[in-house]
Amino acid sequence: MSQTAVHTEHFDATASKIGMWLFIFTELLLFGGLFIVYSVVRFMHQDAFHLAAQELDVVLGATNTGLLLISSMTIAMSVSAIQFGHKKFTQILIIITILIGLVFLVNKYFEWSVKIGHGLYPGSPVLQGFGNGDTLFFGLYFFMTGLHALHIVAGVSILGWVLVRVNRNGIHAGHFVHLENGALYWHLVDVIWIFLFPLFYLIS
Repeated sequence: MSQTAVHTEHFDATASKIGMWLFIFTELLLFGGLFIVYSVVRFMHQDAFHLAAQELDVVLGATNTGLLLISSMTIAMSVSAIQFGHKKFTQILIIITILIGLVFLVNKYFEWSVKIGHGLYPGSPVLQGFGNGDTLFFGLYFFMTGLHALHIVAGVSILGWVLVRVNRNGIHAGHFVHLENGALYWHLVDVIWIFLFPLFYLIS
């Protein structure tokens, strides 16, 4: 590879990393704003939020938290594995991460289904009978966890693309910036859930 090509590849990798960090920053601003809205509304309806939170499944929420923490470990290990040239192990770790993300989505689907089945969703007659506090709690719950679920879908799609690139040797020990960026995005998804879990499930 010529020196010019090396410099070009290094520049592209640097630009890609900067772009990902800027994107992550905008995502943090988005969820940071939502966390502020949640805090203000919770302050205004403390009793209603406390009672509404008891309707959530803490065990399932904790299980999803554990799953995402494990997935952060596996995707981080995949970056280390590719640096050492362990292609097959890298692929296995990415696949495990993707599967964990899918299990998270399945768990969230069943959790949402139970809430909707009990009439605990924005605009339902049940919530309207409880008052504004409960409606606001479940409105924020569905919106924020739903937005997070969309990020999980995006993350799984990104890692699927990365997996294909690894398989085709587009990502290897000498060029793995796309895997690094995919891992960064996945860590962002995990960090957001680390805040969502206690806000909705644990804080009384």
